[in-house]
Amino acid sequence: MATPLGTLDRTPPPFFRQGPSALTKLSFCSALAIFLMVADTRLKITQPLRTVVATVLNPFERSLRMPVDGLNGASDYLMGLQRALSSETAARSQLARQAERASRVEQLQAENNRLRALLELRPALTVRSQPAEVLYDAPDPYSRKVILDRGSTQGIALASPVIDEAGVLGQVTRVYPLSSEVTLLTDKEAAIPVLNTRSQARSAAFGTAIGSGLELRFMAGNADVQVGDVLHTSGVDGIYPPGLAVAKVTAVDRKVDTGFARIALAPVASADGVRHVLVLDPIGLQMPPKPEAAPTAPERKPAAPKKPPPRKNGGPA
Repeated sequence: MATPLGTLDRTPPPFFRQGPSALTKLSFCSALAIFLMVADTRLKITQPLRTVVATVLNPFERSLRMPVDGLNGASDYLMGLQRALSSETAARSQLARQAERASRVEQLQAENNRLRALLELRPALTVRSQPAEVLYDAPDPYSRKVILDRGSTQGIALASPVIDEAGVLGQVTRVYPLSSEVTLLTDKEAAIPVLNTRSQARSAAFGTAIGSGLELRFMAGNADVQVGDVLHTSGVDGIYPPGLAVAKVTAVDRKVDTGFARIALAPVASADGVRHVLVLDPIGLQMPPKPEAAPTAPERKPAAPKKPPPRKNGGPA
């Protein structure tokens, strides 16, 4: 039986339904994306959603990273074990060398004390020291200075030498109640008297404005200085105790035209990465006071000539 034409459904099936145009959809989605980005930047509306999603996904991320972390941990463990064994071997060797050196130092110290007693010389000075920790570098970019956590309250004195296990680092140049400023040997304004342990020649090492080295200035072109010479403190300045390692000669440029030699040094103690140091008292604090100059007698003025007695009336002229 035929269906009447008026009862037929003339709406298109869902597949052929026509919605908004593609351009309209693109414009709407673009505007919505821009709105969400601006709103997220200004109002942080998606921050709680991100926090919830990150919290929910965190266990899954950790479970997925467990194999990778396990492999990395095993590799780091093996490499760390190898480094620890190598460090232990090096530390044992260094400990043995230090023990041998300490025994020789004790023998030399005992011999030195006997010789001083025999020659009736005053005993060697004992230098008081106290540990300190480096807080940070000084804010001045044109200088080489560090700040320590000890100051005048802890007994730090001005001009105190600062050393580490390798040698001399610098000198205290400013003292505050709870901190102090140390000028390193590599600072352009630093200077230290040194003694060449091979030739026993005295000189002075100065910091350089460029780099982190030292140099010997005012040395003659024929000076007995060789590459590899080790320089120690001479102890004649009243600040640094004698015998502290300072630097090693790295280059000698003998200039014939000027008559002086340009001698470059490398400090034995590096301030980069150092954390703990020792602050020594200046040896000048233990030195006997300088004898005062005897007061000179005041100059005597010549006596004025005596006036002749007045003449009497009628007397001879």
